[in-house]
Amino acid sequence: MSSLFPALDNAPAKPALHFGDQILDYPTLRSVALTLAGALRDQTRVAVWATPTPGTAVAVVAALLAGVPVVPLNPKSGARELAHVVGDSEPSLLLTPPGVAELPPALAGLPVLEVAVDVAADAAEPEGPAAVDPELPALVVYTSGTTGPPKGALLSRRAVAATLDALADAWGWTERDVVVHGLPLFHVHGLVLGVLGPLRRGGTVRHLGRFSPDGVRRALTSGGTVLFGVPTMYHRLAETVEEDRALADALAGARLLVSGSAPLPLPDHERLWQATGRRVVERYGMTETLMNTSVRADGPPATGTVGMALPGVEVRLVDDAGRPLDVGDGETVGEIQVRGPNLFSGYLNRPEATAEAFDAEGWFRTGDMATRDSTGGYRIVGRRSTDLIKSGGYKIGAGEIENVLLAHPGVAEAAVTAAPDPDLGERVVAWVVPRDPAAPPTLEELSDHVVGQLAAHKRPREVRFLAALPRNDLGKVLKRELV
Repeated sequence: MSSLFPALDNAPAKPALHFGDQILDYPTLRSVALTLAGALRDQTRVAVWATPTPGTAVAVVAALLAGVPVVPLNPKSGARELAHVVGDSEPSLLLTPPGVAELPPALAGLPVLEVAVDVAADAAEPEGPAAVDPELPALVVYTSGTTGPPKGALLSRRAVAATLDALADAWGWTERDVVVHGLPLFHVHGLVLGVLGPLRRGGTVRHLGRFSPDGVRRALTSGGTVLFGVPTMYHRLAETVEEDRALADALAGARLLVSGSAPLPLPDHERLWQATGRRVVERYGMTETLMNTSVRADGPPATGTVGMALPGVEVRLVDDAGRPLDVGDGETVGEIQVRGPNLFSGYLNRPEATAEAFDAEGWFRTGDMATRDSTGGYRIVGRRSTDLIKSGGYKIGAGEIENVLLAHPGVAEAAVTAAPDPDLGERVVAWVVPRDPAAPPTLEELSDHVVGQLAAHKRPREVRFLAALPRNDLGKVLKRELV
């Protein structure tokens, strides 16, 4: 039936989508998705109002069966961002779940079609889809727009299939897995990995609707085998698990715990390990590249790294001049560049930005900085633009300082940035949310704590206290707002 969803060919009598009280088995998903696909074949590009509902999953699957590219829309987008995405992508139709009361003005000019998630009693067997060129776009996913207006990354059907199959190899992902998560469905992590991934394998999506430790516990103790989350979610689990034995047992019983979208702080790794005996696996990807590396489920523990290159993906580090760094010392910092079938096809309507993103040999410049150890495992230092600090002739990664600060008993949250310094070039600045706002740790105390574990040139030279760190929908700290 579909190269992306082979399980829909035989449609086994098992759950495909499980959202709250709504469960769609494979025969139902096949019927409703094919029926909708028949109505979409004449569309050029469809937008999907990506709420965490089965209607979103059905809409995306149906469009992919019809060979129509999907633009997932974030329901929490601001008016300006939403208007930009819609104006840039020019969808011919908007798909929404049933019963959306009111849509933003930016969508006012679009025809709207509500997505049914049940099968009519008199429904005939819908027509199967035609073959679709794997190089055609499956999704247009917009970047976060930290350096300008968001850009639409064209993700081909080939790229989606390649990344999901590479992860299946790394994680031992099969049709027996029930993937539990509470991720938003407008980006790569929640939609591609969290919905299309289980459906490609013939497994089950168990979406929590809204993340909570109780929801995770219930889902994992009632058949869930794999948990996907972002660091803020795992932090909440780490804060809860030491006092909640039932949650600890549920996490211990999962086959695989996966964290992504940002580095998971080492203190949270260790707290979860101590409470459950399970290691959280990290992976690394981007909107433009889908997944590049991962710690393997069948490999040795690699806490603090995002693992090795996935099958079929080439990964390398380069210096400031773009020269490859053939080192595995775990210390030398370079920019990550990647090449492989997982890469996007370009930015929609942005040929110049597309050309700038690649070098002459087809390597994609990620802008992410990392080190590589002797096993080939990568440790992300951070973004070149916000997380690499050049101080006193040293290159310093913000991430390792943040991990040390988070281990201080007086620190609840921490972020590290650079500030101009007339002597050092840049100095290390710590942004700290204290556990006790009435008695925050001093700069001297935090500096001594860092020097006790890292080189002296990595110590904070300034500390600024906040009530909370600014974060996006994925829990990533918005460092540009700090700077």
